[in-house]
Amino acid sequence: MNGMTTSWIVIIVGVIVTAIGYFMLPGEFAAGVLGFGLAHIVLGFLDMLRPTVRQ
Repeated sequence: MNGMTTSWIVIIVGVIVTAIGYFMLPGEFAAGVLGFGLAHIVLGFLDMLRPTVRQ
């Protein structure tokens, strides 16, 4: 699997988790799920910017 593909999968999972936390869950638990999803999105984008090491 390509490194860019992994980054996109992490971002897509983050978007799905963020949407679940925002639209489907009530209360403080939703804030935790939303933050977890947003962290995945940010880390996916940072992974895209990271230089690759070729062997």
